[in-house]
Amino acid sequence: MKSAILSVGTELLFGQITNTNSVFLSQQLNALGIDVLYHYTVGDNPGRLKEMIRQAFTDCDLIITTGGLGPTQDDLTKEIAAEVLQDELVLHEDLLQSLEAYFKKMNRVMTENNKKQAYLPSRAVPFDNDAGTAPGFALEGNGKTIICLPGPPREMTRMFERKVKPYLERKSESVIYSKMLRTFGIGESMLETELVEWIDGQTDPTLATYAKEGEACLRITSKRRTLEEAKAAVEDMIEKVSGKIGQYIYSYDDEEYYQVVGKKLIEKNISFSSAESCTGGLFAQMMTEIPGISAVFDRGFVTYSNKSKIEELGVNPETLKKYGAVSEQTAIEMAEGLKRVTGSRLCISVTGIAGPGGGTEEKPVGLVYICVILDDERICREFRVRNVSRKWNRNYMLLCMLDMINRMIDKKQ
Repeated sequence: MKSAILSVGTELLFGQITNTNSVFLSQQLNALGIDVLYHYTVGDNPGRLKEMIRQAFTDCDLIITTGGLGPTQDDLTKEIAAEVLQDELVLHEDLLQSLEAYFKKMNRVMTENNKKQAYLPSRAVPFDNDAGTAPGFALEGNGKTIICLPGPPREMTRMFERKVKPYLERKSESVIYSKMLRTFGIGESMLETELVEWIDGQTDPTLATYAKEGEACLRITSKRRTLEEAKAAVEDMIEKVSGKIGQYIYSYDDEEYYQVVGKKLIEKNISFSSAESCTGGLFAQMMTEIPGISAVFDRGFVTYSNKSKIEELGVNPETLKKYGAVSEQTAIEMAEGLKRVTGSRLCISVTGIAGPGGGTEEKPVGLVYICVILDDERICREFRVRNVSRKWNRNYMLLCMLDMINRMIDKKQ
């Protein structure tokens, strides 16, 4: 089955709200084995809406719309859907009773225009809305199906999971299963080059590479008759891919790098502390997003000035004078001082030039030194971060910190 997702609402075209509905629906439809060919967005204009539905039906068997089911005059999705599939709106008494009960329960006056929501196409399969007032529905005709859902994400997702998913499961003849692998240290172009033997002429499973900020992702997808067959095909390809690029893969489950590292620190009960200069506490902030991290995270220092490096971490003033704050020697003394102060098993320090200014020919913007100490092992590395922007530079520095920790933990095993 081939499908399109049609989002209705002028507010979407104005950029007043973020369209999260399309992301959710694409994920759900693919999991059901339904191919998503198009995403459309159209304003509250009946002519353009009708045109979009007809256009989508030239290639697709199924259209799912979101929005335009409310009580106001510009909510016209069901009227247009009924017209395209040659049906008419009729009053559904059970829906009207549900609406009246809802307003009574909420101790609100039900205005006359709210009754509009109880009118659906005569052939519609209604989907009640237990999170709002606008019911959804499915309408079939001429071998095509349109499913109309409310626009508010909370209402839409509940209706899809409770009503629409079972409805579509009865129609789907195949299952799509995907895994997203996350990598660091290899660019998208090199990733594709390493996997070209499987990407060229691929059928099933399919491989697709994606660039993210500072990293690259690989999606492996299979469409089979059963979920078990699709999973087996994907896992077999993952094994082959790992043989080629395994040293760069940090997650097989589309997890963020900090989540992967945090989970390992908790599972292995490795206490840790951080001393940050150029990242200004971003590492500590990021790690404390992880539930349960308090079991292993001791403390984080932001030693931005030379004075704080000396007072808080015991960095030798002569080291700063001779080598500068952005140097391997300073990063090492920061980490060693952190180890003395905290006694944490893992201590990490970072010092660098985040930009946009402050760089020199000898020490350009993007130069960073990271030192990690785990028990009695110490590693300090220099990185030259591509100078895109201050925000990008610092985010990439965080990824470098996480990568060093991850590799040290794995090496310790």
